[in-house]
Amino acid sequence: MDFIRIILSILVPPLGVFLQVGIGGQFWLNILLTLLGYIPGVVHAVWIIATRGK
Repeated sequence: MDFIRIILSILVPPLGVFLQVGIGGQFWLNILLTLLGYIPGVVHAVWIIATRGK
């Protein structure tokens, strides 16, 4: 399942974060990072998925 989340995070970073942690601080931070630049949003999303894997 993490593989699918990582693929989705590369395509739409906030979606990957939402699927991992739901709507919360990390989700809104990822939206902000994605708006400021696509690459920071992707890096943050992959980081969240990798460190909070179950």
